[in-house]
Amino acid sequence: MNTDWLGLGGKVAVVTGAGGGIGRACARSFVEAGASVMLLDLDAERLAAVEQELRAAGGQVAAKVCDTTSEASIKAAAEATQQALGPAEILVNNAGILRPGPLATLSLAEWNALLAVNLTGYLLCAQAFRPQMLAKKGGAIVSVASIAGRNPQPRSGAYSPSKAGVLMLSKQLALEWGPEGIRSNVVSPGLVRTPLSEAFYQAPGVAEKRAAMVPLKRVAGPQDMADAVLYLASPRASYVTGAEILVDGGLDQMVMELTPRPGF
Repeated sequence: MNTDWLGLGGKVAVVTGAGGGIGRACARSFVEAGASVMLLDLDAERLAAVEQELRAAGGQVAAKVCDTTSEASIKAAAEATQQALGPAEILVNNAGILRPGPLATLSLAEWNALLAVNLTGYLLCAQAFRPQMLAKKGGAIVSVASIAGRNPQPRSGAYSPSKAGVLMLSKQLALEWGPEGIRSNVVSPGLVRTPLSEAFYQAPGVAEKRAAMVPLKRVAGPQDMADAVLYLASPRASYVTGAEILVDGGLDQMVMELTPRPGF
């Protein structure tokens, strides 16, 4: 029986934002699939908790505090990965932030801060780990975008523009680096209950109302996203690049269902 159907056994994966909901689920899933994982996060406490959890489960992991807006910090993380686990073949660009703010009054500092994490950091990580992938004769980059990258999310500052940028950045990486054996794809979550969004669900009735909007009638969990990430990172997706998997339970199809139409 093939216990490594995904073909991830023995590979080295890097997950940014590994202390958060989706990042944590991705890291755990890679470990369960037999991969070694470098955990990167800016929050040292959350990072240590995930590292301890995965080590207790028998995972081969390493962890390093990393600021993905800093080129020097990312380069140090790449060096630490090479030393601790060997060259990385997989990069999951997942670190992200969400800050409210209408565009009419959004400051340049707030705009730049969000883009630095959600978009520029993805490019810097791809550049830093590219040499390791080339050393392994190829690799896979999976970037986490959002349904907000294709549907404008109002009063959320630069969030939607940043996620739309991730979609195009991934396509451009696929085009430019494909001849070198590096694939680049995107997972776009819909409604997901994570530590980043948990405050929304604490408001009375929000969880129920959100679930009612989704054709599958539930809000996703981090594992729903991790499953798609693992597929795109694996050799099973060896001919998939420049693609986006929208993991939203069908939410993107609901515009006409939510539009009042007398007689229907």
